[in-house]
Amino acid sequence: MENNKQPQKMDHSKMNHKTEDHSKMDHSKMKHDHGSVPMGMAGHDHHQMMINDFKKRFWVTLFLTIPILFLSPMIQDFFGYEYLLPGNSYVLFGFGTIVYFYGGWPFLKGFWSEIKSGAPGMMTLISMAISVAYFYSSATVFGLKGVDFFWELATLIAIMLIGHWIEMKSVLGASKALQLLVSMMPAEAHKVTGDKIEDIALDKLLKDDIILIKPGEKVPADGIITEGTSYLNESMLTGESKPVKKEVNDKVIGGSVNGNSTINVKVEHTGKDSYLNKVIKMVEEAQKTKSKMQNLSDRAAKWLTYIALVIGFGTLATWLLLGFPFVFALERMVTVMVIACPHALGLAIPLVVAISTAVSAQNGLLIRNRTAFEESRKISALLFDKTGTLTKGDFGVTRIETVDKNFTTEEVLRLASALEQSSEHPIAVGIIKKVKENKVVIPNLEKFKAITGKGVEAIVEGKEVKVVSPGYLRENNISIPEDAYSDAAETVVFIVIDNKLVGFIALADEIRPESAEAIRIFKKNNIKVLMATGDNEITAKAVSDKLGLDGYFAEVLPHQKVEIIKDLQAKGEFVAMTGDGVNDAPALAQANVGIAVGSGTDVAAETADIILVNSNPQDIANLILFGKATYNKMIQNLIWATGYNVIAIPLAAGVLYSSGFVLGPAIGAVFMSLSTIIVAINAQLLKRKISKK
Repeated sequence: MENNKQPQKMDHSKMNHKTEDHSKMDHSKMKHDHGSVPMGMAGHDHHQMMINDFKKRFWVTLFLTIPILFLSPMIQDFFGYEYLLPGNSYVLFGFGTIVYFYGGWPFLKGFWSEIKSGAPGMMTLISMAISVAYFYSSATVFGLKGVDFFWELATLIAIMLIGHWIEMKSVLGASKALQLLVSMMPAEAHKVTGDKIEDIALDKLLKDDIILIKPGEKVPADGIITEGTSYLNESMLTGESKPVKKEVNDKVIGGSVNGNSTINVKVEHTGKDSYLNKVIKMVEEAQKTKSKMQNLSDRAAKWLTYIALVIGFGTLATWLLLGFPFVFALERMVTVMVIACPHALGLAIPLVVAISTAVSAQNGLLIRNRTAFEESRKISALLFDKTGTLTKGDFGVTRIETVDKNFTTEEVLRLASALEQSSEHPIAVGIIKKVKENKVVIPNLEKFKAITGKGVEAIVEGKEVKVVSPGYLRENNISIPEDAYSDAAETVVFIVIDNKLVGFIALADEIRPESAEAIRIFKKNNIKVLMATGDNEITAKAVSDKLGLDGYFAEVLPHQKVEIIKDLQAKGEFVAMTGDGVNDAPALAQANVGIAVGSGTDVAAETADIILVNSNPQDIANLILFGKATYNKMIQNLIWATGYNVIAIPLAAGVLYSSGFVLGPAIGAVFMSLSTIIVAINAQLLKRKISKK
């Protein structure tokens, strides 16, 4: 590896750079019916049904709570009035029984599920609290000495129900961004068969079908334009706010919205193979994947359940041993259990995960590894591939030169184009564009193969033709012409025929206008920006100097990028690598955070932790800033959820009893629900944190 300019100022303080294993995704639980029900809709409908169920149970419980409060002797004593019906205690028992079994049924059912799975949790605490309240109060109706608290049972269940109702609405709101993606595909497509156009269901659409898309319609499948030119709105898919001009042979993405003209499209991907479905599946998998932060909150919630049970029964025993009435001791125990419900803690991380993953997808950031996304806040060094990321990747041929008088410049271009015609690499695209401009006929080839990291070769018209990098020439002791590189930041490829250099083609690649702003944001966040490119020293230095990078590596092969990353990690850097997800796979895997860029409709970059639909470096800046905001929201929610319990549980147990302060179960339930609602609202505020273009 030839390092033409060593990265500067590499003596930053050491950081923990241990590479995290990718989170394991549970694919077995995921069911997608691509035929009838759009992906995710079944879960969406089920969630809505649960919300409606909690809503109905709340209103019924509230309706019964009003007479319970009015007829309760304890409430009457407090407010100084008396109104007792004949059989007043039995009336309270009847209303209380309906509230317990109907209003409390979701909690009782949840308790049974937790016990069967051997994982007591929130539902266990709520069920024990309301069951103790109900059965003790019922016993006082049928002869046990004591005062009932049906009123506390009713208010507790009503508050729990409304807390769950609001919480579930927040969770549903978090999934709306994903549901919006699901709803982007139209129900039908206009299939073109000869002169006939027929509307067919989306699941009947096949590869290579020709479809007509009218102005304003959604594109029903991924494909290539065969006829027409239009501007397409891809903002919901890629985060690109401006409509994108699409012409013949350009790719279109299913779910994007056609603009001002009619176009014909040849279908490439449908159903589960489509870009949109891959995005949706990836988002769903990421939301189900548990990161280190989520595992931490799960463990905390589990331990809080056990602690609450111990403290709850310990509180009961303590007050009884101190000689206080059983009713008082029981009320303290019930309050502790209500306060300790790890509701806010259980919601703190999953809700942030759901929101951040779905909103990221809408902005062209596809998260495969939750832990890597959360740890993007630690990035201290960012290694860029140059072409198509810092630069536009839109190469234009600037010079064609020959070094062999037997070959003209047109012949050099013609033979090179034979090898580049099937490639989507920006350099190949630039050469083919020049060929089309010059109306050159591209010859056929045989025995095509890639020379890893150095170029391509094939047999063209009986000649062994290679299009290679300067590194290949050096390895094979072929002299590089003195005039190969001008002062401009050009990329040069060399044409070798029958092992003899015959000419070269120089191309220029313009630096992206967004790159400078992205570099400014990285430096503001104390992130060193480096570049590793297969390009020559002159080109690499020109780009590095113009953008003010901290260092660059020129003429680097894909496997050498791994060594660069290892070297940075050995110096204590937390490294993010950006690459195309194919040639850069080893480097993406080695980096602490692997970011595949420029993937377009190919979202299957298996070695990357995060995939950026566009190649815009500004998106990487957004990713890091949004990763920091997501992590901060998680920490805020964890602090609120756990801090609340640390303060409230002792108050519920009665530590301030001597000062005259006693926290009742109903008030405890209010604070518990309020804590949950605050956590939910705080998570929703995350939507404002991601930058819009």
